[in-house]
Amino acid sequence: MTATRPCLQALAARLGVVDVFHDIAGVRHETSDTTREALCAAMGHDASCEDLAARALATLEREQHSAPIEPVQVWRQHARLTPALLLRHPGTRNALAIRIELEHEDGTQAALERELPGMPAGTPLRLPLPAQPSAGVHCVRLIWASGRAEQRLWVVPRTAFGAAEALGATRGFGVWTNLYTVRSERSGHWGFGDLSDLGTLARLCGEWGGDFIGIPPLHAIPARADEVSPYGPVSRLFRSPLYLDVEAVPEFADCEAARTGLDTPAKRQTLASLRSAKAIDYGAVLDAKLELLRELHRCSEAQATRRAACDAYREREGEALLDFATFETIAAQQGGSDWRLWPAPLRDARGAAVARFRAEHVGEVDFRSWLQFELDRQLGRAAKTGRAAGLRLGLYGDLAVGSSLGSADTWSFGGRFASGVHVGAPPDAFSADGQDWGVAPLDPQALRADGYRFFARLLANNFRHLGALRIDHVMGFERLFWIPQGRPAAEGAYVRYPRDELLGVVALESQRHRAVVVGEDLGTVPADLPAELASWGILSSSVLTFEREDTSFRPASQIPARALASANTHDLAPLSGWLRGRDLELRHGLGELADPSDHASAQQQRAAERSAWLERLRTEDLLPPDGEPTPADWCRATSAFLAKTAARLVAVSLDDLAGEIEPLHLPGIGSERHPGWCRRMGCTLEALAADAPLRAGLPQIGRAADTLPPDAKGA
Repeated sequence: MTATRPCLQALAARLGVVDVFHDIAGVRHETSDTTREALCAAMGHDASCEDLAARALATLEREQHSAPIEPVQVWRQHARLTPALLLRHPGTRNALAIRIELEHEDGTQAALERELPGMPAGTPLRLPLPAQPSAGVHCVRLIWASGRAEQRLWVVPRTAFGAAEALGATRGFGVWTNLYTVRSERSGHWGFGDLSDLGTLARLCGEWGGDFIGIPPLHAIPARADEVSPYGPVSRLFRSPLYLDVEAVPEFADCEAARTGLDTPAKRQTLASLRSAKAIDYGAVLDAKLELLRELHRCSEAQATRRAACDAYREREGEALLDFATFETIAAQQGGSDWRLWPAPLRDARGAAVARFRAEHVGEVDFRSWLQFELDRQLGRAAKTGRAAGLRLGLYGDLAVGSSLGSADTWSFGGRFASGVHVGAPPDAFSADGQDWGVAPLDPQALRADGYRFFARLLANNFRHLGALRIDHVMGFERLFWIPQGRPAAEGAYVRYPRDELLGVVALESQRHRAVVVGEDLGTVPADLPAELASWGILSSSVLTFEREDTSFRPASQIPARALASANTHDLAPLSGWLRGRDLELRHGLGELADPSDHASAQQQRAAERSAWLERLRTEDLLPPDGEPTPADWCRATSAFLAKTAARLVAVSLDDLAGEIEPLHLPGIGSERHPGWCRRMGCTLEALAADAPLRAGLPQIGRAADTLPPDAKGA
């Protein structure tokens, strides 16, 4: 490939922009200079002409050459080797006296003084540290006569916390659910699955012989209009109050204002409407809950013990919580959660206008902080319920790939994010034109300069109370597909990330929280990524729909051991709906398969896939050789197939167990065309608990079938 702008190309390469990639179909794509220029600008470098590109490149090289040490080092623990300080000599003719200080994570310190010979500037040296640091995050300081520099040193374990550490030589079986879609007959259910429902599910799963309950991201969302996707949140650090059970707040029993407010004819009518609705009305649920939660907050303020617990939570979360609570307060006043549309003075989280606003609305900011405290408490209670019910892993959570462009995260931590670009995907099985997910990417250069502080906080906040965490689009640890704002997805390009360093931080946080990590690695996957994930002890995702060879489905014996295996995901129709082609019917009705020949072709392909899956189940002796299976037969046989695999973790969808047909959403189709993320389950948790046929099928994948093949026991 001949570069028409060599300086731009060199700058883009220095910043990690990939020149060429191949999509899932193997088609080669070359990055255009227009895209390079936009992606460089997103990382703060004006490359609109060759002179400016050359100047930006020279500045980067000069800064690197003049910095004696890197701002961050991630050292993976090794049996024989020890971490050292990699130094670029400041450049002197005479000997140079230096001092190396090591401040351990626990606050203890050690120091080492030595003399370096005179050398040219930039000469690389490897120097021993004053002491051997254990796993953790430490501070290294380099001091010499004319300067000083500091490095954040991550000493990380060889692997993340493994499934074998949690489960021994057995597999883990669990049920995953789109929690918000859950129905319940209990009085405290307000038309939105909440954390008390999660506790109920945890108890049920324990009775069914399970080890974990899988849940969607609980991230904070605007919950207004079409801004309801858990994968486009306003914060990945904090959670949505929609998941709060109002009646489980400790003050509810004694808070007369809240109890009276709940017992009015208008409120009873509102709750009855929310409970009986076929679809979730996010805004109505949120408004109804916030009204009573405000009363409960006032009562909580009068309880010394609760106030002290809340204060401890605030201290732990620090400025990030204060920023988020302020963001939520401004968003409520402005009528929108996109800070880019607010008045200019309020767009600066560190500006004087925001400080004044916070002081003028201290009560509301305090309330928004308290909501996060109570969310943390109720999630912790659900986790304890699961453990008490026998769930060996407990809760299995989900971390979305990014936050929305105008989110609280980009407002508060703006310097860590690239601007003017969106994250998406090149052409794949879901979209022939590629996808724009509308979330903001973290800037890989800023991540390193920050010493991975924000990234570590993000992980810690999401690991808390969980026994396992799914990382959405884990390929983003190696490369993310950036799309310039206002351009089609086809004009995007990949940007590289410091994979090994990011995985090291994940491993440390995973071990600290004793939580297993599952990487969602579906789609266009770099060739060497699966092996790297395995080396770090991170499980892969195996979805039966994609486990195919030509027109046939792979046998159970070929499903990978180092994986969490499931029949489907939130992006796919439930099993009964997939077998019927319900997702194809919806797409046809929305004009996606408008051409009769395209629709017929899609139907024929689905019929062939259905036949191939039937043949696989019969070959595995999981269905009789003739006759048409019932929906329950399909579900039981598919679940039994999962149990036959070597996969370390097996997850069955609650929607499949309940016989749901409607997809949760249709990838690539916006909420203005189809009400995604709003479908509720048809039956209640109580009905599922009493469903004898459902219970009869579950032991096939419970602990009665949890012994792993020998080759899977190290996974």
